[in-house]
Amino acid sequence: MILKAYVLPHPPIILPEVGRGEEKKIKDTAAAFHRAAREIAELEPESIIICSSHSPFLRSAFYAANASSAEGNMRAFGIHSINEKVSYDQELLQLLQDVSYERNILLEATNLEAQTLDHGILLPLIFIHKYYKDFKLLRLGMSLLGPEKHFEFGRAVAEAVRRSNKRTIFIASGDLSHVLKADGPYGYREEGPQLDSELTDIFAGGELDRLFNLDNNLVEGAKECGLRTFQIMAGVLADSDFDSELYSYEATFGVGYAVAAFSPKDKNITTDDPYIKLAQASVEAFILEGKTLTTPSDLPDEMLKKQSGVFVTLYKDNNLRGCIGTIEASKANIAEEIIHNAVSSAKYDPRFPSVQPSELDQLVYSVDILGEKEEVASVDDLDPDRYGVIVTSGKRRGLLLPRLDGVTTAEDQIAIALIKAGIDPDKEYKIERFQVDRHERE
Repeated sequence: MILKAYVLPHPPIILPEVGRGEEKKIKDTAAAFHRAAREIAELEPESIIICSSHSPFLRSAFYAANASSAEGNMRAFGIHSINEKVSYDQELLQLLQDVSYERNILLEATNLEAQTLDHGILLPLIFIHKYYKDFKLLRLGMSLLGPEKHFEFGRAVAEAVRRSNKRTIFIASGDLSHVLKADGPYGYREEGPQLDSELTDIFAGGELDRLFNLDNNLVEGAKECGLRTFQIMAGVLADSDFDSELYSYEATFGVGYAVAAFSPKDKNITTDDPYIKLAQASVEAFILEGKTLTTPSDLPDEMLKKQSGVFVTLYKDNNLRGCIGTIEASKANIAEEIIHNAVSSAKYDPRFPSVQPSELDQLVYSVDILGEKEEVASVDDLDPDRYGVIVTSGKRRGLLLPRLDGVTTAEDQIAIALIKAGIDPDKEYKIERFQVDRHERE
């Protein structure tokens, strides 16, 4: 799960050992760095992904460092007191390789420069390590491929994280324009402040889709370095609602330094609901590995000791993607019922093709645990917001869950349930109602 994403610059001068007093001129950037690092420590991620504009830059593929660990220092700046070490997350790397292969994305997982941290990786780590060290790193680099490929790679990163079930932070490490002052490293061009104004506005408002509509001449003229890492981050966040905040922006030395944060709000990504987690894990185990999930032993007692009918519903882009359930308990417990029906919803709902691996990161899950059924005399005893309905005639039986979009009356409920069961509405049929314990993203 992506806990939070950040845009972070990487100016060595921000370090007192390097700046020797000059770092005070970008004190807002330093304060924002410390704020981000403290937040990361509070979130206690298992993995941190940093995509740096200074990692190996490949023409037609994306770079991933493939080694057990790495080190970085500031000796190039005459500083011998700074040395950072980090272990790489090889498990997460393997998952990213799997997802990239499935999606025809070229990923070079290589030892090339993998054991030496570039300063785009090192600067964020120096600040994070002041507050937190209990994580592993996945180090990525951008490519010369187009913006849409960077976006798709970001989505692959998010899917790999989701499959890992690891608490993860994503950092896009890159500066903005380099042509903001006549006495800066690259002089002044009017495109510099124009691009930085666009980018900071995008970060503040969270409108990351605008990163893909920037004028090419503006981008080239501004001599930026981080845009592709920001586009990857946009892909990482593409399937989440998120809050955004621009922590700081400074251009003291002629280079734009922005610090921004993006906090996913999507409860389906961060939910701890064991019913939803079990349904999701069941679908993923079957679609990715072709196996039925073994019932976990650490589930709540009610899932392991009680029986009930269960419906599992899948949604994609707010549209139904599958729904299969059992009116009566058919398994030893609720957990097994969820596992069976989750797989059936993803694979065997006759209304839809089987869920594909590329869809898994777009699915939203809902699990309904059916309560006791009671027969009713007429539609007057029904309420589509409170009760589901079952209609029965002979061997034909149809069920409709409560609280469904577009179903506003009991008459609608009955009509749809009759159609599902293939029961002639002019013939005699029995009506039963039931309540559900619904587990879903809110």
